[in-house]
Amino acid sequence: MTERELREIKRRFRPERSNIPRIVGCFVNGGGQIVSKISQSLGLSDEAVNEKLLGVMKKALSGGLGTNLTEMSFSTKEVSEGEEHALLMRLRKSELKDDEALNIFYNKVIGSVKFEGNYVILLANDIYDVSSRHSDGEEGESYTQFSYIVCAICPLKDSPDTLTFREADSLFHSSAAASLLCPPEIGLMFPLFDDRAANIYGALYYTKSVAESYPDFTGNIFGKGAPMPPKAQKATFSGLLSDTLGDECDLNLVRSVHAQVAEMVEVHKESRDPEPLVITKSTAKSILENCGVGEERIEKFCKAFDEGFGKNATLTPKNIVSHSKFDAEMPEVKIKVSADHRDIVSTQVINGEKYIMIKVTGPLEINGINVNIDD
Repeated sequence: MTERELREIKRRFRPERSNIPRIVGCFVNGGGQIVSKISQSLGLSDEAVNEKLLGVMKKALSGGLGTNLTEMSFSTKEVSEGEEHALLMRLRKSELKDDEALNIFYNKVIGSVKFEGNYVILLANDIYDVSSRHSDGEEGESYTQFSYIVCAICPLKDSPDTLTFREADSLFHSSAAASLLCPPEIGLMFPLFDDRAANIYGALYYTKSVAESYPDFTGNIFGKGAPMPPKAQKATFSGLLSDTLGDECDLNLVRSVHAQVAEMVEVHKESRDPEPLVITKSTAKSILENCGVGEERIEKFCKAFDEGFGKNATLTPKNIVSHSKFDAEMPEVKIKVSADHRDIVSTQVINGEKYIMIKVTGPLEINGINVNIDD
């Protein structure tokens, strides 16, 4: 899927655009037991409730592709024989009306995730009449239907007894404790919306956290291992540079890598290429060559890249390099510099002591106070 196709699907989660007849699911307590089943008809619910429920389901498609959202691919054999893929197809084909399939799915999820308290598993099925697009941007006639399911796994937060004020009688009233629905921690969409049509060879997997990938969930639901979380990708890439480049991994090299990745991101943005920008081993090798790194160390880096990420791995640039900022950090100090001013930072050794030097290019404030620097 491209970002444009993702935005097209996310626009479906509005009351006036959605073809979702109901949201089904179950309430699970902290012990992993299903307390009650959920089947909420959007046609009979209050408009404000519908809008909030659709907003929660839409959150399972939030974040960026390659960051919070990862494509999970199925092989031809998995599509024809895999029980995980068969269950997803069964849920989609039944439009979430197959109670047996729903119960199997609920139990798979319950066996995969552990939250401190109660949570809900929510599922929705939407059938999208995909229209052709004219050159002027106007929509034409519908030429196909895209049926898909979205799942959101949301923690519930207990609210205490509170006092509320009602304008109708200008009095305070006691409001009983309630369970508040939180944004989803985990979610999925099946199948993918590729080239504005269904691609049953893939699903979209969502995690709210960039540090957690929930491998038990991906194993039970997709039949495969979890993707490396963005936070782990960044730590792995940074470690590869430090470990394989040795003393060549200095400020100038880090600044050059940062500048090249930032330029790639900007060029890709200006090109309006719908396909997401990725960093491969070949891309990283080319960046290091441009930095003047020696051939022997580049080969060492490439070997470590395969070991750390896997052969033919593709990485999202913002997962490995913070291209919009340039921070210098020690245990005692953290310096934040905008990406456009990365050149004002340098390192220097004075009388055997190592220093970070920052060129002052304008007014200097310390704790909000203007500080003068004498000549």
